Amino acid sequence: MRIALDAMGGDHAPGSVVLGAVQAVQKDADMHVVLVGDQAQIEPHLAAAHGLRDRLEILHATQVITMEESPGLAFRKKPDNSITRCWQLLQQRKVEAIVSAGNTGAMVAGGFLLRLFLPGVRRPGIAALMPTLQGLSVLLDVGANVHPKPAHLYQYGVMGAIYAKHILQREKPKIGLLNVGSEEDKGNELAKETSDLFRNSPLKDQFIGNIEGRDINKGICDVMVADGFVGNVVLKVCEGVFDFVMKVVGKEIFGALRVELPLAQQALGNIIKRYDYHELGGAPLLGVDGICIIGHGSSKERAIENALHVAAKHARAKLNERIVAELAAS
Repeated sequence: MRIALDAMGGDHAPGSVVLGAVQAVQKDADMHVVLVGDQAQIEPHLAAAHGLRDRLEILHATQVITMEESPGLAFRKKPDNSITRCWQLLQQRKVEAIVSAGNTGAMVAGGFLLRLFLPGVRRPGIAALMPTLQGLSVLLDVGANVHPKPAHLYQYGVMGAIYAKHILQREKPKIGLLNVGSEEDKGNELAKETSDLFRNSPLKDQFIGNIEGRDINKGICDVMVADGFVGNVVLKVCEGVFDFVMKVVGKEIFGALRVELPLAQQALGNIIKRYDYHELGGAPLLGVDGICIIGHGSSKERAIENALHVAAKHARAKLNERIVAELAAS
């Protein structure tokens, strides 16, 4: 299992990124990580990787695309950047997966520029795991495609259902279309045309129709389909609300009551651990020919480690082969 890791991507690179890679290969004896980035900056953080250096390779890249840079301009100005080198390794079949906590737009654009799409896929989309009362569900797209066509959204439903079945272990995943109302006639033309595609497809028995924003965390469906603009807003709002609620609850319990409550503290810790993005690892870019995991920009070593494990899990589940077969049959 060879995975290319953008060692220069994210707010805490390269230190936390490299440490996350070390921790991942320690726990997965079959994992080999190619650390892509400035060798001089990466090497010092590998000093403690005793007995693991044969599975921690460095591919030197002299340039970095920062978080605030425009992907299109950055790719032209910085051809030897770590994100491009990761994508090239994937294109050349030298790795099975790539992982980065760097510039999300650049990660998506890297695959688009190479046209590294799976057969039958019109436009890849980013899938994010969302916590619900019934367990995790998947929301896509959350930022790769802000101007989709109905056919794109339909394919997100197909890919999301495959993801939910083989990664989340849902036997017959239910699919919902995020909209401004649950009624069939609600929404813009994009939503109405997408709904018609689902209702006249092999997925018609799994499609539950429109869902509203307040349904996201109820768990009424396993797959939530949205355009990239709406999906990204939803994702960021949910992250912010979760952080806000945890801080408010913590303040009330440990501040207002002015007592030490070990059980309450443990319960809060368990909730945060279960739903925090550090534990979920990262979001896959579904529809590309290979596995691509995009991590949160503030990922530290635990999140990077989990992102690498997620990449390996997706590759071993042969998600892409299943996506190609399902799209061909739909």
